[in-house]
Amino acid sequence: MIEINIGAEEQEQRLDRFLKKFLPKASLGHVYKIIRTKVRVNGKKAKPEQYLKKGDVLALYLPEDALEAFLKPEKENARSASPRQFTVVYEDENLLLVNKPAGLLTHGDRTEKKNTLVNQVLDYLVDTGAYRFSRVNTFVPATVNRLDRNTSGLVIFGKNNLALQCLNEMIRSKESIGKYYLAAAKGELTEERTLRSVMEKDEEKNRIRILEGDAPKGRVMETVLRPVACRNGYSLVEAQLITGRTHQIRAHMASAGLHILGDPKYGDLSVNKKMKESFGLTGQFLHAGRLAFWDCPEMFRYLDGKEFRAPLPAKLERIKRELFEEEKQYE
Repeated sequence: MIEINIGAEEQEQRLDRFLKKFLPKASLGHVYKIIRTKVRVNGKKAKPEQYLKKGDVLALYLPEDALEAFLKPEKENARSASPRQFTVVYEDENLLLVNKPAGLLTHGDRTEKKNTLVNQVLDYLVDTGAYRFSRVNTFVPATVNRLDRNTSGLVIFGKNNLALQCLNEMIRSKESIGKYYLAAAKGELTEERTLRSVMEKDEEKNRIRILEGDAPKGRVMETVLRPVACRNGYSLVEAQLITGRTHQIRAHMASAGLHILGDPKYGDLSVNKKMKESFGLTGQFLHAGRLAFWDCPEMFRYLDGKEFRAPLPAKLERIKRELFEEEKQYE
């Protein structure tokens, strides 16, 4: 029998989900069977959907050989550090804001599983003592937002379970966190526009398609575009995400005749070629440069009214300067 004292990192998780993470080699069917016959919470039987509270004592009546069969060996939790490519913009006990460079995946995919922003941040948190791996602690710091591989800028990490849950709810509610991107595009934007569309994703091509009219299927996406500068047929645009869909800004701007420079999926190929020859630009000019917090729930009330910024990468700063040196500025 093993006893697990539920602390801050384990609380507010459903019992079945906690045990599935605690016993990673157990099937979901095994987890439900274990809950029926081998689990007591504070000395009482519990249901799979019961939420664990701080201070609860979870008793797991499994023989040692069965327990070991379901556990992941401690050595599998060891990490092999990748060179740190991100910079820390802000950090406190609850969250971490980092500036991700273009070219680095936020999460792993079939092409790269090790050298990702998530793994680099976990290595950083372990190195600084802010996080440690253990069998009992099923929580792992995680991102609240994500950026495409070739989009640079601000990414939010929740450093503890309650913070991550709260930050995710703040993102879902769209009422406390403003996400603002800077994009340079071929085409002219001279006034603010709000774009609202229904989209669907082609998983095989990793590309989204905007559907016509009020399509019954698909997911709604909404983006606000504000002109920053305009010169010689190019626009510098601040894009505010209202929803957060795959490739949202890139596809939405293209649908409005604003093709982001360097964008291989939704951009203008002839313009991309020119940008590559002139500036060495091989990915989209899109940077998540600003985060704003307002009307935060109690846990993050201390962030009300604060803004955090990440500077443009040097290559994008050069393109911005040369394309918009004598630009018309918009308020």
